[in-house]
Amino acid sequence: MLQKTIKNFTQNPKNDILSGLTVALALVPEAVAFAFVAGIDPLVGLYGAFMMGIITALFGGRPGMISGATGAMAVVMVHLIKKGNEVGMELAQPVENLGLQWLFITLLIVGGIQILAGVLRLGKFVRLIPHPVMMGFVNGLAIVIFLSQLGLFKEKVNGEMQWMQGASLWLMLGLVGLTMAIMFLLPKLTKKVPAALTAIVVVAAIAIFGKIDVSTVGSFIRDGGGQGLQGGLPTFQDQIFTLFHTMSGHIWEVLSYAGILAAIGLIESLMTLNLIDEMTETRGSGNRECVAQGGANIINGLFGGMGGCAMIGQSIININSGGRGRLSGTIAAIGLLCFVLFGAPLIEQIPIAALVGVMFMVVIGTFAWSSFRILHKIPKSDAFVLIAVSAITVWQDLAIAVIAGVIMSALTFAWKNATRIRARKRLKEDGTKVYEIWGPLFFGSTQTFNSKFDVKNDPDNVEIDFIESKVSDHSGVEALRNIANKYIAEGKKVTLTHLSPDCKHLLLKWNPEFETIIQNNVDDPRYYVVTDVMDSEV
Repeated sequence: MLQKTIKNFTQNPKNDILSGLTVALALVPEAVAFAFVAGIDPLVGLYGAFMMGIITALFGGRPGMISGATGAMAVVMVHLIKKGNEVGMELAQPVENLGLQWLFITLLIVGGIQILAGVLRLGKFVRLIPHPVMMGFVNGLAIVIFLSQLGLFKEKVNGEMQWMQGASLWLMLGLVGLTMAIMFLLPKLTKKVPAALTAIVVVAAIAIFGKIDVSTVGSFIRDGGGQGLQGGLPTFQDQIFTLFHTMSGHIWEVLSYAGILAAIGLIESLMTLNLIDEMTETRGSGNRECVAQGGANIINGLFGGMGGCAMIGQSIININSGGRGRLSGTIAAIGLLCFVLFGAPLIEQIPIAALVGVMFMVVIGTFAWSSFRILHKIPKSDAFVLIAVSAITVWQDLAIAVIAGVIMSALTFAWKNATRIRARKRLKEDGTKVYEIWGPLFFGSTQTFNSKFDVKNDPDNVEIDFIESKVSDHSGVEALRNIANKYIAEGKKVTLTHLSPDCKHLLLKWNPEFETIIQNNVDDPRYYVVTDVMDSEV
């Protein structure tokens, strides 16, 4: 047990430490950018990323996965914060930053919902997500990451953010290209050092010692309205009574935001866990991840962090850099905190171009390029789901895309199986008509099932054989019950054979008198023949 715990914490300390530092550097602009999206101070995002990262690294569902502030949750938070600020300004005694306080309270509820999902073992349902949905999710996420980086190609001109032009644009592209080239070529020479960290250090050194005027982490924060990594957290007065009083009139609105945030966080985290499972050929615990994510969001709510969930881009950077143990995520979180507390002047000098180059390589590694090759080979319905999930991910968000993809896949599956039910008919020597049912009987196939029978014109003795079929749900049981009752109403004898035990139980629960028409202990003729052969050989 101790050996397994140590193995989960770290298998290769050097790789975990170096990959953790790489991720910590990549977390800085992401956390800051998502804080700006949500309309809050960058340090709220940075400290939120630290708290998410350290808790999930130590207690999460799988080693090597990185959590922090994410854009998927930020786009929902901005509406909650805006609503809270509006309510605060409408009070008789206006309250500033009420939206941010609403966010902290909402995160407590989000955490509770996520922990409950883990306790109820709902994390296992991520295994039911179809592969086309998974590929669409990955492709859409790669596009979202790419588009999010384009905003970093802007600079402040005359007090307004504008797209880079001329020399500044070419310089930015050159440093991005250099970063990507180092990450591509270095692993071909040696894998002893993380390519991403090396690329960041090299490009940063070129910019600093070459005194090149480029956009840096510090200028990015200040251009967005922040004070740099050395700024302070917002200060709040003791307004707990006012906070809960204002929420009481909007409690259902707050609960709806909490439900959405909890769902987005769980779906993105569990999908990321599933992807990292495939990359590492190991298996994490979805239920444990739910509990850890919930606990981390509660801590964020209590101590003033932005909250968040698993980050697929940073998780892939970690895995590709050699991070496999919990130590890598722990180092990433602690490294991020140290950057903010002690290394701010140095980290602020890192060119944004270096971090953009790293994320562009993540995009290339994340996108499922094989999807182009297989689109014409897989069923058209699966191809449609793959493309639709990718598009919805970009258009809306990850949670909506995954839910829509699962629904589309489920409906497609139901439609296909609804057309597969068959009834082969034959007459026995004694005149009994036998309906041999083939295919699943469920809500989608009940109408076709009913059309197979000719109750009025059938002989007095009818047998419905389910040896090649299974009644899969309540709709199927109800359809079977209705058919049996129609024969009974016509004064005809109907016998049901080879029913599964659960179907028998449900039928008898609805109609105890059906015990007379369900035939028990009927030997499967195919098994009977095999038994005969085996007996004769013995």
